Amino acid sequence: MAKVKYYYDESALSFRKITVNKSNYYQRMLLIFLAIIFIGFIGFVGFSQFIMSPTALAQKRELENLKFNFELLDKRIEESSVVLSQLQERDNNIYRSYFEINPITEEQRKAGFGGVNRYKIFDGYDNSNLIKSITKEVDILSKQIVVQSKSLDEIVALAKKKENMLSSIPAILPIKIKDLTSVASGYKMRMHPILKINKFHKGMDFTARAGTPIYASGDGRVVVAERSSTYGNVVFISHGYGYKTLYAHMSKIKARRGQTVKRGDLIGFVGNTGLSVSAHLHYEVQKNGISLNPINFYYGDLSLDEFAALQKASEESQSFD
Repeated sequence: MAKVKYYYDESALSFRKITVNKSNYYQRMLLIFLAIIFIGFIGFVGFSQFIMSPTALAQKRELENLKFNFELLDKRIEESSVVLSQLQERDNNIYRSYFEINPITEEQRKAGFGGVNRYKIFDGYDNSNLIKSITKEVDILSKQIVVQSKSLDEIVALAKKKENMLSSIPAILPIKIKDLTSVASGYKMRMHPILKINKFHKGMDFTARAGTPIYASGDGRVVVAERSSTYGNVVFISHGYGYKTLYAHMSKIKARRGQTVKRGDLIGFVGNTGLSVSAHLHYEVQKNGISLNPINFYYGDLSLDEFAALQKASEESQSFD
């Protein structure tokens, strides 16, 4: 049973029973309840600033991990840029220099990355500067890799062309050195043994036994394979790049006109045809129609001692044609 409460009424000089208005009571209780909820909410908000929920903690760790990986990626991009820079330097100063082509300028390698703010979409984030920096570095690196890749493709094409050129230039003796009897004459002025006049000898004469094999000194195409009143049985090979070689006084021609030959291919045999006084091979090297000293084109199969001996013999010997 609820207790009955009284209060002293001074005007009546007596105690009166306290009566409670239920509507006022409920209003007070509601206000107290709302006050408690409000205070609790404020406390929760304030407390949550210091203690995070498991989900918030997981999100925070994920963001920190992403930031760490971005920073690691940025470092790796810098390292890759250094490696690429070294490759670019070799490309300009070694590869392109060797093949006599212009270097690629820095402006060409980084073209297309100035002026326009293409990274504005990354503004407004906590790590916007980091994200923008990495994205720009990746774009520049990708551009430079494409440019470098095209440059290397060009270098490979030039290397193949250079390789073809090197295999085409006359570079070996047309007769194996073990088959040589002697060098009858070199690239010099001398008395022609038949015409008896002073005449410049435009090639080298190699004496060898009749029937000794004669080989192409470089890759090329046979443009002449015929009998001549002066050269006897003669073969001309066009090697491209302005080079041509002549092989005269053969006993027999093995090559055919229009035939493609490789360095070292058999093209004929030593003989004594045309204006000749003994079995030998007259050999010439021409560049753009001008005869050159063949002694400078035997680097492909002679040692230094063999080259020196051959050079000395060519200066002292006499001609057989």
